[in-house]
Amino acid sequence: MLKIVSIPGDGIGPEVVASAVQILDVLAEKHDLDISIEEHLFGGASYDEHGEMLTDETLEACKNCDAVLLGAVGGPKWENLPHEKKPEAALLKIRKELGLFANLRPAKVYDALISASSLKPEILSGTDFMVIRELTGGIYFGQPRGYDDNKGWNTMVYEKYEVERIARLGFETAMKRKKQLVSIDKANVLECSQFWRNIVHEIHKEFPAVTLTDMYVDNAAMQIVRDPKQFDVIVTKNLFGDILSDISGMITGSLGMLPSASIGSKHALYEPIHGSAPDIAGQNKANPIATIGSVAMMFEHSFAMPHVAEEIYQAIETVLESGMRTADIANDGDNVVSTDEITDAISAGLEAS
Repeated sequence: MLKIVSIPGDGIGPEVVASAVQILDVLAEKHDLDISIEEHLFGGASYDEHGEMLTDETLEACKNCDAVLLGAVGGPKWENLPHEKKPEAALLKIRKELGLFANLRPAKVYDALISASSLKPEILSGTDFMVIRELTGGIYFGQPRGYDDNKGWNTMVYEKYEVERIARLGFETAMKRKKQLVSIDKANVLECSQFWRNIVHEIHKEFPAVTLTDMYVDNAAMQIVRDPKQFDVIVTKNLFGDILSDISGMITGSLGMLPSASIGSKHALYEPIHGSAPDIAGQNKANPIATIGSVAMMFEHSFAMPHVAEEIYQAIETVLESGMRTADIANDGDNVVSTDEITDAISAGLEAS
């Protein structure tokens, strides 16, 4: 049995997760899979019900499943809560508790959507790279941290084992692709980054077939926009990965298109990279493709069924090539459809393949 914990979350989260569950149901029937889906509250929905963003019950369920599917969390309703009570703090906690030390975000351009990007087609065409972001260390977790009326302070710190495991994952991923890895840091001004670079080069000795390139983060931000095709696999620390993965996502045209996987040695969580979009929640307008793509990543990384993942990607591409679009990726003259309609079309494509 494949045991999945479903966490719809807030805003458009319940809508896009419902789309993903529909796809899971289709795949279960098509491939005769025994899939169990158990729903739990998290984020603002959990706070409204239980007075806390992440309950012990939800956390325990996540620790006792094969994969977690998360929609989106947060929204204006909960912005004025104390920092430690906000949805973002709960996200950091669940990543830490589940040991999700790596976030994988693909930046892949669908040919049918190349006009949706602000970049010229000749620059963007053929872009297909993976950003691997260290997720449980660095400045987001370092101590001491705080602020008063006169100053604010945070600490960027990495242990050797934290850099070793994310670097090793970067090299392993590169070995499955084009054997090219770019490690992004700021070693010219940050001691923590020089430490990062030293460890990455140590791990490189285990993977001599991979070409390793070091790049400063400011240059990387420029290069992703200038010539994204030069990249295949990027590995970087928490803060830099947070920023660069959003840049990478946006050049493809819409954050509503891109999935992600947060993985550790025992657990994994899959989610779209977009936010909760409360302005369109409940209107059947949300783009579910990023969440459906997250299901594809689930089959690839947690369930070791890359053929099923490929079926999902192909069904998405076929629907896009047919001209169907949700509002966020539509141009004048496109066939604009609802969340339900595009989900039904992808489902039909899977059933027919």
